[in-house]
Amino acid sequence: MSGRSRARRRLRRADFRLITVGVALIVAWSGLGFRLFQIQVVDAAVYEERSREQRTIHQDLAAARGTIFDRQGQLLAVTIEGVTVSANLAEIEDVTVTASLIAAAIGGDRDALKERLESKETGWVTLVRQMEPADADHLREMELPGLYFVNEPKRVYPAGRFTASVIGFVGWDNEGLEGLEYYYESALAGTPGYAEWERAIGGTPIPFATSDIVPAIPGSDLVSTIDLGIQFAASQACVDTIERTEALRCTIVVLDPNTGEVLAMVNTPSFDPNDVRSADPAMLQNAAVRMTYEPGSTQKLVTVAAAIEEQAVQWSTLIRNVPYELEVIDGACDKGDDVYGCYHDVYVHPDLDMTVKDIFTRSSNTGTILIQRELGDVAHREYLEKWGFGSRTGVDFSGEAAGVAEVDIACGPCTASAAIGYSVSVTPLQMASVFATIANDGVWVRPHLVGSIVDGDGIRQAVEPEQRRVVSEETARIMRLLLRSVVESDDGTGGNARVTGYEVGGKTGTSRKWEGGGYSDTAWIASFIGMAPIDDPQLVVAVVIDSPVNGHYGGDAAAPAFAEVMENALHQLGVSPDE
Repeated sequence: MSGRSRARRRLRRADFRLITVGVALIVAWSGLGFRLFQIQVVDAAVYEERSREQRTIHQDLAAARGTIFDRQGQLLAVTIEGVTVSANLAEIEDVTVTASLIAAAIGGDRDALKERLESKETGWVTLVRQMEPADADHLREMELPGLYFVNEPKRVYPAGRFTASVIGFVGWDNEGLEGLEYYYESALAGTPGYAEWERAIGGTPIPFATSDIVPAIPGSDLVSTIDLGIQFAASQACVDTIERTEALRCTIVVLDPNTGEVLAMVNTPSFDPNDVRSADPAMLQNAAVRMTYEPGSTQKLVTVAAAIEEQAVQWSTLIRNVPYELEVIDGACDKGDDVYGCYHDVYVHPDLDMTVKDIFTRSSNTGTILIQRELGDVAHREYLEKWGFGSRTGVDFSGEAAGVAEVDIACGPCTASAAIGYSVSVTPLQMASVFATIANDGVWVRPHLVGSIVDGDGIRQAVEPEQRRVVSEETARIMRLLLRSVVESDDGTGGNARVTGYEVGGKTGTSRKWEGGGYSDTAWIASFIGMAPIDDPQLVVAVVIDSPVNGHYGGDAAAPAFAEVMENALHQLGVSPDE
């Protein structure tokens, strides 16, 4: 082969390699160009969003929780700055010493702290949440390695256990868990906001870059209907009553009958909402709205008022031959069934001719059943419904019980029992609102615990409670006179409820507790509910005592507490004494 041919072949091979390289370069650059086109044009928005996310910092802005006040502006619940203490376990030099010093500073359990500091599960542990700033400062001064401090909102309750069952409490994250804190969570919590800004690699904000701030909307304040002074007085009366009677529980409700405002709502024993985690769970319940009981003789107000309203009787109507013992079911008295089927009065007496006033004043069970017979079973049941028995009052508090008022007319003893406060069940608040209806000239007003809600702009929204007429003004006036007779008459059962300087009216109540499938012979509910001044009632006070040992009748166990609270409240509200 000539040298020229070999040269041509080498040239062709070189050209082929060049063409191959060129094609490869073209393909590569085409792919790169396509990829650049895809990135810069087709997917430009996606990568721009990713870049923005990498540059942007998002920070939530917590909303300040609203404050709860009493009707006079006293603080009942407020948020302050607390301090949460955490530990980086890797930086703790001496676990024993650190635990001992922390325990000494905050009063904690040294062994429990040491156990947490020796945890192998995580590098960080939270030691104390929402400490008082002063305590945290004391701990800071020790300069213990590995401890870190972060400010965190803390809810505090200045009135403590005195208002605990009404105000309730929040969890670690300041979310309402009970009481008004829970019921009004959406109003108190407010609306969180946020802040966003773009930063450079070193974290420095980029000037003139996109930023966005949506401020948090603070929660609304609640102005409750609670009067702290009256609340304190009712709490002390409950403490005194439990000491005197050795009862399990004392519940007191104070109502303004004209507005439905709850001026006081007390349950004793109570708990400290500032340290709710150490409280007995049984004490967290608000018995005033959740405990149901058979009301006993306070129910007679409903029976007699209905009979007068329907003109079945008048206050002066003479009921002849009122017996000591009344048998509704044949043979029931022989069996000793003195709640269903056989009824008797507290004191033995011969058959008596008694007026309606006498029957009510002396709290005669048999006489009240005879009045109920004049009223009739159908009308009786209709009035139970009209008064709201078996229905929730609608008070602004979660978990309210409805009670029971399904009285079977076909059941012989059921209507008789309902006439004197058995076979129906109520809450203390329900019965307080029944008496408030009589105090308010026959008009029922829905009870409520919050008078107004004030938003962040200071705009106040007042609560307008529902109202309805139950009995006439004249019937209400007559019943108030009968209630006065219970307290002021020498033969009345409520003499211990008298208040110096004021004419008071009210009704005693005593009922056996249902336990273990039957009525107890040793456990009772004693109550007294009344109003003052009787000519123009400004207050209704209901006292319910659970299982008193020393004196189980309402006139003995509950009436003295009523007098104590009523006198204090009348003075605090500046109600002039009767002439």
